[in-house]
Amino acid sequence: MLLGRVVGTLVATHKEPSLEGLKFLVLSHLDMEGKETGGYRVAVDAIGAGMGEVVLYATGSSARQTTVTDKRPCDGVIMAIVDALEVGGELKYDKARDG
Repeated sequence: MLLGRVVGTLVATHKEPSLEGLKFLVLSHLDMEGKETGGYRVAVDAIGAGMGEVVLYATGSSARQTTVTDKRPCDGVIMAIVDALEVGGELKYDKARDG
């Protein structure tokens, strides 16, 4: 599982029929400090994430193991909205404070 911040949306009017109805979001990769690393990923939104939110996402075969992405050709899925991130006893991100 990886951390990312929702920075955009992707719209595709022509796509594989099994992808119909899915919402695609653009994520900026985050490190454990909550800082952007410069990488990006497109992921299916399985939970209703919004712009600017910090999310937990999975890639590879794990991305096809949610109810929304089961048996669909998907290589990235958002599966949680992060409320808080604590590393080594230090609060790195708090949605109420930083979101």
